[in-house]
Amino acid sequence: MAVIVKYLDLVILALALPLFLVAGWPMLGYAAGAFAWIVQRVIADQLAKRAAASDDPKTVVGLTAGSMIGRGWLVALTIFGAYLVAGSDDDVGLAAAVLVVVLFTAYFTVSLILRPFENHRELPS
Repeated sequence: MAVIVKYLDLVILALALPLFLVAGWPMLGYAAGAFAWIVQRVIADQLAKRAAASDDPKTVVGLTAGSMIGRGWLVALTIFGAYLVAGSDDDVGLAAAVLVVVLFTAYFTVSLILRPFENHRELPS
């Protein structure tokens, strides 16, 4: 059960596919949002592991901040790219953006809830 909660955003992503199909929403929007979300999630997890393994506070801050900024740009440019590929179809960009916002909301909420239960190393003084 804890694994499902930790990866709730990915569960929602999987559940969104049939919703997109049944509702007739643009599949390019789903594909762009899903691609951007999965790629940024993999990057986030990998850089979080590197940051946790580091003893240098500058490295931790650099990896964390760089990851947040870079992942935001990745998602935004992917959504914009899908919009352009679709011939400036507003529905494609909107579908991708709404999907990513829903996924981010789930991810962020779960992160805040689980944060007190995670084991954190203290930074060296």
